[in-house]
Amino acid sequence: MFFFRGLSRTSIRRLSKLASIPSRPSTTPRIGNSTLTCRRRYHVEGLMLAPVVFGGLFVALWTWKCFMLVIFQNKIIYMPGLPPNSRWEKIQDYAGRCAGIQWREERVRARDGTDLALCITDLDLGSSATSVQPSVAFYILYFQGNASSIPPRLPDLSSALCMLKRRSMQWHDGNIRCTMVCLSYRGYWTSRGSPTEKGINMDAAAALHWISQMHRDTYGGEDGESRPSAKLVLWGQSIGAGVATNLAAQTPMPANIQLDSLILETPFTSIRAMLEVLYPQKWLPYRHLWPFLRNHLDSWENLGIISEKYGSSKSPEIFVLEAAKDELVPQELSQKLYDRCLDTQFPVSREVVGGAFHNDTMFRGEGRRAVSNFLSHRIASARV
Repeated sequence: MFFFRGLSRTSIRRLSKLASIPSRPSTTPRIGNSTLTCRRRYHVEGLMLAPVVFGGLFVALWTWKCFMLVIFQNKIIYMPGLPPNSRWEKIQDYAGRCAGIQWREERVRARDGTDLALCITDLDLGSSATSVQPSVAFYILYFQGNASSIPPRLPDLSSALCMLKRRSMQWHDGNIRCTMVCLSYRGYWTSRGSPTEKGINMDAAAALHWISQMHRDTYGGEDGESRPSAKLVLWGQSIGAGVATNLAAQTPMPANIQLDSLILETPFTSIRAMLEVLYPQKWLPYRHLWPFLRNHLDSWENLGIISEKYGSSKSPEIFVLEAAKDELVPQELSQKLYDRCLDTQFPVSREVVGGAFHNDTMFRGEGRRAVSNFLSHRIASARV
């Protein structure tokens, strides 16, 4: 009684409300007088979810890139659209830098009907009058690398030809007509079509046939007995080296043309070898995609075929031109090709252009002199 007297009506109402709120049941189960503690369980499926998701994502990305590499390998290997203006280059834009060498464009069709562009110049070598019929007709068939077009290469090629002409002024026993033919692969420059190794092989064969027909129309004769005799040099840069060895190995030479030599500028052994160079990591799957390659450009195998085709007595001489600072093709690949030439008993020589990168060998005077010296050596051999 005395306790409730000290409380107001409001306090009594609050106490009654508190008394009516049920207490929160205990989450701890009881068995008799003992208490059991519940522990949270972690499911194995939850712990493995994140690694499985991220691992699957990486596998999916790898698979997708492998698929893209296989499907679009022609787009990766051949780049006729780089730089963006390469399809609109013109010979006259570079005429002022060609040191008086006159270039012209000719058209030829491949076996499948693809319309191709050739860039051609004629050069009279030696000290004799140009009206005298040449004692030897020398043809140089040039195959470019995988990007750009022919016109931007003309100034450097012209410089090498001018060096060759100056050296030829020391010859006093006849003159030589030298014709250089630069092939624009299908899809490059003003040529039609899209580049593939099979298609480019047909393009190279068409350019070779054009040279044979030109020699026949100019000097007459249907076989190798025609006068003057026709000597052919195949000159390829980068992937062009593979095109040159493909032509020498797979295409029969016309009867009125004799293969004299090959110039392999910054070459590699094969596309498969370059796949391993570009993706050296063994834990990546890209280097193992070689069974799906549609482009091989296998100069290593071609050299063996050429050796069997021509024999040791008529084997063409090979000149390997390397770039000392080649950022794309490792030096060991050029070394393997050089060793391959020695193993197959080719007459071979090699020169390294100091300070040059992959596309710089002909930009440097040392590289142009090396090529002109080799050409002078081969022409002098043909004059004997």
